Amino acid sequence: MRHPSALTIAGSDSGGGAGIQADLKTFSARGVFGTSAITAITAQNTRGVLAVEAVSPALVAAQIDAVLTDIPPRAIKIGMLASPEIIDAVATALDGYDGPVVLDPVMVAKSGDALLAQEAEAVLAERLLPRADVLTPNLPEAARLLDRAEARDAAEAEAQGRALLDLGARAVVMKGGHAEGPRCTDILVTRFGTVAMPQPRLATRNTHGTGCTFSSAIAAELAKGSEVEAAVQAAQAWLHDAIAAADGLGIGSGHGPVHHFHGIWP
Repeated sequence: MRHPSALTIAGSDSGGGAGIQADLKTFSARGVFGTSAITAITAQNTRGVLAVEAVSPALVAAQIDAVLTDIPPRAIKIGMLASPEIIDAVATALDGYDGPVVLDPVMVAKSGDALLAQEAEAVLAERLLPRADVLTPNLPEAARLLDRAEARDAAEAEAQGRALLDLGARAVVMKGGHAEGPRCTDILVTRFGTVAMPQPRLATRNTHGTGCTFSSAIAAELAKGSEVEAAVQAAQAWLHDAIAAADGLGIGSGHGPVHHFHGIWP
């Protein structure tokens, strides 16, 4: 059997902790060959985003086509898309692709800097949400996609997950990192039921790239043949260990990255 590959469509993080760099590290750590299509180039580090320049929609589409026609991925992760035009280009480029798609609706960086134009949010919901086998919003992102107030508890988070299913996603992981309390609970919502996945909340500021890493880990598990629930659970457990090991990296002076290679490096 040929080794499984996965494609990430996302922005580049010069600091190496999020975006394309985090996705490719995650694919490698999870035993999957990674390919990429870069949608935007960001100048950023652990303290913030200093500049952003979007790649032309035509070049984004050309990157995707180059991969699909020679290294067909068993799963695709979509992250930062920057503009309505890039969203349209990605949606069109994926016409005919029938593998699983994980959509991480990246809107704001850990530092608070915007990574998606506000006018692009409706286009994202219309063009790509129906393509998502797994949608992975945090609580603020889910609220913005639905034009609602942010969920205040697990019941509201589940209800918003179900509303996102109604917009076309086949499964939704409502991430609990922005909630309060001693436990961080991600909630997987599908048309067949709900699975709450609590983990102890870890006391660290080194959580840069958690959303990118989680969604790409799910894509890697899907590429290896896992069903959605198993893929999400395996990705969450691995990410929890990556966060637990993050302080040992000592990268940067702001929000440092999670440790993608905690299971490999000594």
